[in-house]
Amino acid sequence: MTATFLDLGLNQSLIEGLKKQGIEQPTSIQAKTIPLGFENRDIIGQSQTGSGKTLAYLLPIFHKVDSSKREMQAIILAPTHELVMQIEKQIKTLAENSGIPVKSAAIIGQVNIERQIEKLREKPHIIVGSAGRILELIKRKKISAHTVKTIVIDEGDRMLDENNASNVKDIIKTTMRDRQLMVFSATINDRTMSISKELMKDAAVVKAEEQEKLNPNVEHIYLLAEQRDKIEILRKLIAAIEPPKAIVFINKSDEIDITTSKLKFHKLNAVGIYGTAEKEERKKALEGFRSGKNQLLVASDLAARGLDIQDVTYIFNLDLPAEPKEYLHRAGRTGRMGKEGLVISIVTAKEEAQIKKYQNAFKLNIEQKEIHMGALIEPGTKNEAAKKQIKAKK
Repeated sequence: MTATFLDLGLNQSLIEGLKKQGIEQPTSIQAKTIPLGFENRDIIGQSQTGSGKTLAYLLPIFHKVDSSKREMQAIILAPTHELVMQIEKQIKTLAENSGIPVKSAAIIGQVNIERQIEKLREKPHIIVGSAGRILELIKRKKISAHTVKTIVIDEGDRMLDENNASNVKDIIKTTMRDRQLMVFSATINDRTMSISKELMKDAAVVKAEEQEKLNPNVEHIYLLAEQRDKIEILRKLIAAIEPPKAIVFINKSDEIDITTSKLKFHKLNAVGIYGTAEKEERKKALEGFRSGKNQLLVASDLAARGLDIQDVTYIFNLDLPAEPKEYLHRAGRTGRMGKEGLVISIVTAKEEAQIKKYQNAFKLNIEQKEIHMGALIEPGTKNEAAKKQIKAKK
């Protein structure tokens, strides 16, 4: 029998708050980690993109925060501005829906630090932000690390890599020894696992079931094309499918602007997110995509990391990721919470070997198709009987 939030020991206010978001049953990662979170255990949690990791750590934090105290009680570290804002949005939603007066503040780099210091004077219970800026504010004694009882490291494989681990470790050193530490990620490599265990006391390692890694309601297909024809094939697919919301993945961040411009030239409603853009530009691009104003979002794996955008029904791969796990991350952007989705890869003959690699890695069926007269058909069959009309995904 599947555990309920009540079975896990969640209080009624939080359960009612979740219902207002349409969440009534815990996911696998939530069911496994929430009881450990209540026990103040250090946790290393791994589960696929879109499996509910944010609530897996937020619910225990909400359960334990003493909202009557004006003090900072939890720090959540995340690698990108978008993920920070996304987490804070969930905190505010949960606080409003549950009626639990938990206050939060988003603290990120490249933003006026004096305004952030002003926010911190309100003594938010939860601080969400980037490691560099949070460490700076701790050193300036604007964040009271000695009152922090829980630290969460979201996207652990990014936050504990060679570029970020030093700042994260320095933040942890400023907190009390009995604080709780939780690390969550879609993938946890050996380095991340090793560093996490070094920082923790008797860490509980939790992994969601392997079968959850692939949503059976998401279809996977690929089309062969010359490199120079990929944009044209994509244009035809968009015209045929008319997806309300789709993400186009490429490999190199510095080519996002070029690809977006090419799509716009073909009269496609596309917007790109890339690292060199100003924060406000990135925010505007994501808001336009989330609201449906923009049909296509062009991104690299790095730019899209940690983003949770609802109702994405199609993923288009203009480039294939080198690592099979990144293909899985991309596929996880559609079919969220068991809904239907379709992943379409446009590949060259040379890249076809990568498709075989993904199939072997995940026991996955990725069918080859062609587009003809607005329909996806079996290769080499262009008669009416062989046509398979594209079904719109809900």
